[in-house]
Amino acid sequence: MNILVTGSKGQLGSELRELEKEYGNHKFFFTDVNELDIINAEKTMQYVKSNKIEVAINCAAFTAVDSAEKNKSEATLINAIGAKNIAQACAKVNALLIHISTDYVFEGKNFKPYTENDTAGPKTTYGKSKLDGEIEVIFNAKRALIFRTSWLFSSHGNNFVKTIYEKAKKEKEIKVVYDQIGNPTYAGDLARAILEIIPKVPQKIRTEIYNISNEGIASWYDFAHAIVNIKKLSCKVTPVLSKEFPTEAIRPYYSVLNKSRVKKDFGITLPHWRDSLEVCLAKI
Repeated sequence: MNILVTGSKGQLGSELRELEKEYGNHKFFFTDVNELDIINAEKTMQYVKSNKIEVAINCAAFTAVDSAEKNKSEATLINAIGAKNIAQACAKVNALLIHISTDYVFEGKNFKPYTENDTAGPKTTYGKSKLDGEIEVIFNAKRALIFRTSWLFSSHGNNFVKTIYEKAKKEKEIKVVYDQIGNPTYAGDLARAILEIIPKVPQKIRTEIYNISNEGIASWYDFAHAIVNIKKLSCKVTPVLSKEFPTEAIRPYYSVLNKSRVKKDFGITLPHWRDSLEVCLAKI
């Protein structure tokens, strides 16, 4: 099977690349903006056609949440127009599209885990652009799965785990917010889950949305405390309120995802986030 991975230098794309050898029955086409700019509709169509792509995993995204507030047009171009272009290209050749989305499509004020049927209400430019991308996929793809995930971490790229680890090695105390709750998700687990799901996707599927993340919930404080604890660092982790760290973009206070649908339809359950955090930290 010919599988295209866009945004292959990011966290998820890098983890998919690491798994390439385990899935030798597939031929992977790993691209980043230099090889394939999904904002360019014509080139995207041409690439998908000429390489006979059967599955596209769209990891390309503008993910700098605060920066998106000042760069709305760029975030929309990549997250929405780019999604539209890859969806149309996949539709043209009847390829399956796996589109990666986010918990930021929700308002973040729920009191129980969000299901796929809960009303989206993003409060940030990033969240709105990702929701627009979902809508473009729904309207333009013939066969697609939209995966909403959250709090992605990996040994690759820039992320919370690597930032906290580096700070905790140098500082005696770090302050981390405890009033934002979500599901930390190891990109390595997500990458493997995607590759396991692909052969299980029905041929006649239209476009479906699934929540997918590691098991367990945490605050950013819990997450940071676990990093320091696993690495046996002497740094003190102090819980603080979000108001002590004002940001350009409003963070969801509660964005826990209900994964019962992906478990039921594909038999997929990701490990507990802390177990996967140990795996990740062993690679850093």
